[in-house]
Amino acid sequence: MIRKLSLVGVSLMALAAAHNASAQSADTRVPPADPAAPTAADPQEDPEPGRPDALSDIVVTATRQSTNLQSTPITITAVTSEALQARGLSNAADLGDIIPNAAFERSQGVYGPGVSAFIRGIGQHDTSLAQEPAVAFYVDDVYYPLLFGSMFDLLELDHVEVLRGPQGTLFGRNALAGAINLVSKKPNLDTTTALVETTIGSFDRRDFRASLNLPISDTFGISVSAVSKERTGYQRVLDFRCEMVRRGTPALAGLFPFSNPDLINGSNSAAPDDCTIGHQGGEDSRAMRGQLYWEPQSNLSLTITADYLNDESDAPADSLVAINSTTSNNNANTRALFNRWTAPGGPTFAFDERFITGNPYTTYATYGDPVPAGVAVPGNTIYNGSIFRGGVQNPTNSPFRSWGVSSKLIYGLTDEIDLTVIGGYREIEATYSYDVDATPVALENNRNDVSQSNFSGEIRLTGSHSWVDWVAGLFYYEADGEQRFAGTSSYNNTIRYQSNKYTPVSKAAYVNATFRPMENLGVTVGGRYSDDTKPVDFYSVLDGTTAASTQFTVSPTGSTIFQIDLAEQRFDWKLGLDYRLAEHTMLFASAATGFRLPGFNARPFQASQVQQFPGEEILTYELGVKSDLFDRRLRVNATAFYTDYKTRIQSLSGSEYLLDGSGNRIPGTQVEVSQGQPGVTVCQNAPAGTTGFQCVSRTFYINIPGKVQGVEFEVEANPIDGLSINASLGYSNFSSADLDARPDTANKKLLRIPDWTASAGIQYEIPNLILGGTVTPRIDWLYMGDIVNSITRKETNQDGYSLVNARIAYHHEASDVDFALGVTNLFDKFYYRNYFVYQDIGFPHTNAQPAPPREWSLTISRRF
Repeated sequence: MIRKLSLVGVSLMALAAAHNASAQSADTRVPPADPAAPTAADPQEDPEPGRPDALSDIVVTATRQSTNLQSTPITITAVTSEALQARGLSNAADLGDIIPNAAFERSQGVYGPGVSAFIRGIGQHDTSLAQEPAVAFYVDDVYYPLLFGSMFDLLELDHVEVLRGPQGTLFGRNALAGAINLVSKKPNLDTTTALVETTIGSFDRRDFRASLNLPISDTFGISVSAVSKERTGYQRVLDFRCEMVRRGTPALAGLFPFSNPDLINGSNSAAPDDCTIGHQGGEDSRAMRGQLYWEPQSNLSLTITADYLNDESDAPADSLVAINSTTSNNNANTRALFNRWTAPGGPTFAFDERFITGNPYTTYATYGDPVPAGVAVPGNTIYNGSIFRGGVQNPTNSPFRSWGVSSKLIYGLTDEIDLTVIGGYREIEATYSYDVDATPVALENNRNDVSQSNFSGEIRLTGSHSWVDWVAGLFYYEADGEQRFAGTSSYNNTIRYQSNKYTPVSKAAYVNATFRPMENLGVTVGGRYSDDTKPVDFYSVLDGTTAASTQFTVSPTGSTIFQIDLAEQRFDWKLGLDYRLAEHTMLFASAATGFRLPGFNARPFQASQVQQFPGEEILTYELGVKSDLFDRRLRVNATAFYTDYKTRIQSLSGSEYLLDGSGNRIPGTQVEVSQGQPGVTVCQNAPAGTTGFQCVSRTFYINIPGKVQGVEFEVEANPIDGLSINASLGYSNFSSADLDARPDTANKKLLRIPDWTASAGIQYEIPNLILGGTVTPRIDWLYMGDIVNSITRKETNQDGYSLVNARIAYHHEASDVDFALGVTNLFDKFYYRNYFVYQDIGFPHTNAQPAPPREWSLTISRRF
């Protein structure tokens, strides 16, 4: 760790050398453009004085240089902090509400704290360290390599840039779908400012935020900010027995005990008003951030940033929505486990529809095992009487801790060439659990412990001349991560302990240049060579303890231990043209490549499931226009794209025979059935009179190349003073002859990706002379099209839905106090964020993650 932290200090050493070299003479040239500088990126800056309602310039850093959004020949959505707040967007998952052809959601509980991120149908929902994202995250030019922990707060930023399409030349690894660049506000050296803000709202929401900007001198300043967020989860966890009694059906609870005996004191006849014993979907986090900014002379600046996050939030809301009771009752282990609580003379206690609460905002999941340690369950091979089995209670929240430090040096070597040196170090540590069956019975419960440390550094030269703008750089990244797993699956007849260790290293060199052979014509050429390695040490063992065991014993069969060295060396390129038709209208076209690193199946139940798969690569063509019309009161940006998805890895779920250490099938009640493709099988109940075997879940990875094509539109307008309108529309279509030809795929679309996305918003700033300020009502609408949640079954397909959010804000001019009353999901539209179709991997059920209902909030803030 000390060595890695010392690497961050390379910019400090470079600063000292640069300062000494330039101390002999004063430099009076224009200061270099700092991509994070609010003076450059402030969209409220009036580009033409005297016209306050002309659309503002937004300066972005998508080309690794500071350029005007409307002059940058890349498909970008740039959103300022003021716009994020007005639209009620508070974290990275909310960005999908306004970005055309993007789908961002909070990860499902099985994947822990993170974001499922897709752009133009390309992305990743699995946050495992074994998988690689397709959308690259950068925070102030510092690379964040994971989807895990990527639920970034958006409210302390200057602006957000979302780049769509492959960004392989400038952003490198895992940016084949696009990149997200979060740009912070740097300390202001001119004025001392402060902000205090508090928010209350639905579900006992209590947020507090404070920030301070303090200039120490004309050349040195600091800023600090802190935030606290608390709210009760919107999904209630119910005591199963209590709820059965409350409903007047105590017989359905059989002999199953109360999770909280104090609810009704053990009575089977009392009718309690509320059987709530906990919540899911709540928030409980604290974060701090500080920046130091030093500008000893006009061509030299240094920014040092440190941050800390402690998040103790609940597990995400998750509901059991479907059960195939026939499948569950045919599983001998499951049948024996549930039969433990069958009352004499009463109905059979089984895993069936009684565990579906009927209200998606309630669940019976407890993340615990009601069978005490050391208790034997007749007919069940998991609970064999060992003191090391049973009685486990996993945490119901998802603790996540992260801290990081970074530095950024900018030094003007000449009037036309700047040197930028960036270094960043980060550590994360998290624990998350998942109640797979969402019941108080431990059909399968999992716990994950994740830790990772990473360092990234970049040295960059940028030049701006009358005939060419160019950037060249070197990039380095290394990490050390481990993901530990402990899972008890009575359904799969396994107790598994697993450890995956990863030590990836990435090196890259890149150059990108835009030549201006004519005044209105630009020609862009870029290339990047990347050398990536990802050594993996995988260790998975099965519990082999017996009733007589005095210590934990590893099973002599079923262990899976291997090493994989994933590696990729490749060259990515980009060619582009842009032509300015008029002062505020530009056409652009480009062809670019992108790639994703190779991976492997990180959750094998046995050695036969170890599978490595190649990296992905794409080639995308774009044709777009950017225009400001009608005296810059209307902005229309549009892009058409066509992507040749040359290598596309698709996970396909199934099941297979469970094998012993010698590769022999273990007797049971099921048989494998081929799905029409070599090696792709699922298990079904064995026909009467035939020999059966035990089965276990399996995930296959197959290559399904295809084409993705679509269009995107973004519109902003200020038609009259005070009135602002924004809208976006996206359409994308995936086609694949390989997918169409597969008989085992019912849906021929991309998973979790809508064909259509749309959003619109309107606000009007109304001067209020009586109150002495302005009142601004705003309303936003978003639409997400039909979504496929399983490639093999259609019953979990989700229809498109619309949401409406509303907000009214009042700004008091004299006191600089703001009041804002907001409502999200105004019409209380119910929908599921996503499904997890466990039936695809041999389980008898399906879970889904309900989105929050209508919520209100009241925010009061004061600036000093």
